[in-house]
Amino acid sequence: MERTLIIFKPDAMEQALVGRILARFEAAHLRIVAMKMIRLDDVLLREHYAHLAERPFFGAIVAYMTSRPVVIAVLEGEGAIAVVREMTGATDPSLAEKGTIRRDFGKDKTHNVIHSSDSQEGARAEIKRFFKADELF
Repeated sequence: MERTLIIFKPDAMEQALVGRILARFEAAHLRIVAMKMIRLDDVLLREHYAHLAERPFFGAIVAYMTSRPVVIAVLEGEGAIAVVREMTGATDPSLAEKGTIRRDFGKDKTHNVIHSSDSQEGARAEIKRFFKADELF
């Protein structure tokens, strides 16, 4: 079994999409093994988005991601990373396949309702970043 991390971004929270999107993942035979609501801060975001920290739009990402609490979850299942990535779709909702989460609910590259881990290494690091070992079930 493989694990992956998802973050329901502020626009997902604002639109009350968490339950609807989680239902899609559960229908795809993915299990929720951890979940919590938190308010992200600059330090955590600088670590999480380190690959973007020097980009000119980083400040806008921080402002957006700290604008309201987010829900973070760990999903588990066969090929979970690939399954979740396929279900979420391209970062830019206008380029995402029909029926994907971002195409159905996203507005643009920033306001695309969900983050998902992109690799096994990324998933391990992200899960460790947001959850203590005893928070995983």
